[in-house]
Amino acid sequence: MAYVIQVEGLTKRFSALVAVDNVSFQVQEGEVFGILGPNGAGKTTILECIEGLQEPTAGRALVRGIDPRQEPHRAKENMGVQLQASAYFDYLTLTEVLELFGRFYHRHPDPRQLLALVGLEDKAKSTVSRLSGGQKQRFTLAATLVNDPQVVFLDEPTMGLDPQARRHLWETIQEMHQESRTVVLTTHYMEEAQALCHRVAIMDQGRIAALDTPTNLIRHLPVPYRVRLVASTTLPLGEMEGLQGVTAVEHSRNGEYLLSSVNAGHTLPALLALLNGRGAIAEHLEVFTATLEDVFLSLTGKELRA
Repeated sequence: MAYVIQVEGLTKRFSALVAVDNVSFQVQEGEVFGILGPNGAGKTTILECIEGLQEPTAGRALVRGIDPRQEPHRAKENMGVQLQASAYFDYLTLTEVLELFGRFYHRHPDPRQLLALVGLEDKAKSTVSRLSGGQKQRFTLAATLVNDPQVVFLDEPTMGLDPQARRHLWETIQEMHQESRTVVLTTHYMEEAQALCHRVAIMDQGRIAALDTPTNLIRHLPVPYRVRLVASTTLPLGEMEGLQGVTAVEHSRNGEYLLSSVNAGHTLPALLALLNGRGAIAEHLEVFTATLEDVFLSLTGKELRA
């Protein structure tokens, strides 16, 4: 298995603060890998150590077998980096900015292709100052790809964007994956990680609390399913609590039942049999799974917050 990124025992201290605490993981070639966690968890610091922007206190990070701290120029040829904040020349057009940045690298795609990739071809002659917030984020992504990198780092790429702009960036990231690029991103948006990432690392206090696919992380929760029911008549709570797979039942004042289940496939048939036996009709029946935020709360007891 080809590992494009290898992080081994990475530690970063700032005086008395341990921002990253002995972290190790690998990222496979062509994978979209997410790093999740609240503010202060160490997400950005890990990215900066891998990118060569921070000197680790201990351990190391390799990108395509290269240590960015020892061979920075060689490493930068292979990676594209989008920071949380970027600045550009005030009086250069988008095309001119991309042409200028491209001259620092051996590989540099046509600026028109990069702008088309992020849906900004009609803004080629505009300056960055004349772009909307979402357009600026999209242009920053185009600038990240100016050296045609095989490894792309995105630090909160959709922070502050409206839903439409966020979805457009999702599509661009998915296109990057289809081009066999490796993408590592940090995010506070759980639906974003679930939609884009093949695997996610959930961090807390500088350590990785869990690392797996979103599906597996959710599946291994103690109670991964909820069943919401509105019935045509009142049902006995004792019988519902005894249904297969059910761990708890809540009954609200508006007549809604909420069943927690370890196995929805077992609970649903049993619930339908109970309804049939009582001559009741399910006016509303919904099964939904837990989320990555539920996983994080289960692991740390903290809210995922921006």
